[in-house]
Amino acid sequence: MTNVAARPLTGAQALAVAARLAPGFAQRAGRHDIEGSFPAEDFDDLRSSGLLGLMVPARLGGAGASFADYAEIATVLGAGSGSTALIFNMHVSVTGALALTDDEVARALGVPETFFPARDDVLRGAADGRLYAVAMSERGAGSRLSQVTTSYEPVDDGWHITGSKAFCSGAGHADAYVVVARRGDAISQFLVPAGPGVTVVPTWDALGMRATVSHDLELDVTVPASALLGQVEGLAVLLAQVMPQWLVASYAAVYVGVAQAALDAAAQYATDRGLGRLPSVRSRLGRADAAVASAREVVRTMARAVTDAPGEAETNRWVWRAKLLAGEAAMEVAASVLEACGAGATRRGSALERLYRDARCGSLQPATSDVCADWLGYAVLGLDPESDAAVPRW
Repeated sequence: MTNVAARPLTGAQALAVAARLAPGFAQRAGRHDIEGSFPAEDFDDLRSSGLLGLMVPARLGGAGASFADYAEIATVLGAGSGSTALIFNMHVSVTGALALTDDEVARALGVPETFFPARDDVLRGAADGRLYAVAMSERGAGSRLSQVTTSYEPVDDGWHITGSKAFCSGAGHADAYVVVARRGDAISQFLVPAGPGVTVVPTWDALGMRATVSHDLELDVTVPASALLGQVEGLAVLLAQVMPQWLVASYAAVYVGVAQAALDAAAQYATDRGLGRLPSVRSRLGRADAAVASAREVVRTMARAVTDAPGEAETNRWVWRAKLLAGEAAMEVAASVLEACGAGATRRGSALERLYRDARCGSLQPATSDVCADWLGYAVLGLDPESDAAVPRW
């Protein structure tokens, strides 16, 4: 672990730091994509700059950022490297959920007072440069929490967890993983340190976002009692329903950044080759500009709503809207500008070719575009998307 910033960032400084780091991420992104390798240099930069402590309250040494702050920063980082921004998003999903859940809301969920110092220790770790990842999805279950088969049982002074996880971004490089597991009908989350009992199985060789190294994990590990997040069993599904932003819409800002990067790369490609003289190329770039700007404003609206009124019904509708629109905008923009630039831009090693593959993943990443649209369809019909759905969302 490298040294973190000598002085904690403020929320206002963090965006400028992200803008400074993003060009370096972009320069390295092609190599990591080809190799399917973890962007270690990017995370050295994130750690030394203090951005791993972005969501950590200032009293614990972090920047004390809001969700709206995070969305702006994730867009900038996503324009540099989508893979790096997605791994960072997983880390922020852990730290942000802990930092931004109001203490009184946590108490209303039944968490004991002993939870709060344990939470602060996790957040201090992030401010000190620890990287957290999320091990939620499983083969055959995807991200549906109610269908997980990874199990846990109480043992002396702790919990024993066994099972397998898939699509764990940053696998093998995180200091600890948030693991979702079940005991009977209770679906709970644990913070599991990397080390003995946590085995990375190298399975990730995907179309896009290749540098996320989203390998499988095999778990056969005993953790202390304090590893149970919230120190109450059965909170995972409830939290996902009440405040879905960390499992649904935190990705949205990343894909707006990827869409912006595709537009910028296409504009440069067209300029270098004189394609801008063609009305058809200009038209595609103009439509792409409008689509990116629209998606960016939807994500900003969602992020402000999450910051100002987390958990409210209209806020949650914006969460699902933002994921749907950002994922589809990234996919459509990248495809359109790639076609505008022609076959030469599809060669392996072209920035546009990589960005096209990365952007295509936005609609596929949970919650998929079809799931988001179906959730919104229930809401439009005046139904409850959580309780009235034929298949439980989580």
